[in-house]
Amino acid sequence: MPHEEIVAKLKEWFTQERFTVKSQQDSRAHAHFLLRYPAGKQGHMFAVVVPKERDLVAISSMTRVDEGQQNEMKKHMDEEDSDWDEWIHESRLNLIRTGVDWVIHMGHQGQEKSGPLQAFNVSLPIWFDGLSKHVFMNGLRQLWLAKLSLIHEIKFAYGPGLGKPGPVDDWKKEGARPTSGQHEGQENPPQIEFDEEMKFGSGLDPSEWA
Repeated sequence: MPHEEIVAKLKEWFTQERFTVKSQQDSRAHAHFLLRYPAGKQGHMFAVVVPKERDLVAISSMTRVDEGQQNEMKKHMDEEDSDWDEWIHESRLNLIRTGVDWVIHMGHQGQEKSGPLQAFNVSLPIWFDGLSKHVFMNGLRQLWLAKLSLIHEIKFAYGPGLGKPGPVDDWKKEGARPTSGQHEGQENPPQIEFDEEMKFGSGLDPSEWA
């Protein structure tokens, strides 16, 4: 299926589902969209990308762990090192069980990445030959629930936080952080409400999404 048809289908589904969407400039992709899912204040930002020279749609979402929660993790590491190791091990296993692709960013000095957990990303590829609205929407929901699971694990173990995104050492090392809605080169970017800082959020109730 031509990439142009895939992009047209995605736009049609966005309209049908009344998603808040904006396009990104991306020289590596036929299309790169940011959308909020689920709808409403509790939604998080997701990237939907149709990369060049690939026959798939990539969906992903990044979350930064709250500064207060990172501070609590540091205390846990100092006071109960073995318990911390077990907690992060179980968190990795839980992410594996969700069936999505994932990356976690741990705090570190030099090459040693001992913690705390600073950010995490979940992603899912959908190849063109299996792409349908049903598969796409279920993919979004699967990623959201994977995020929700880890978010609530962190909140349960380390409290609600300070409402302020914590540092991410990997991004400092690389000299940049993932683009999260910036419109580089645009004088008047569209004023759409997004979680540009990939904050942890508040008031999330898993019973609303299960």
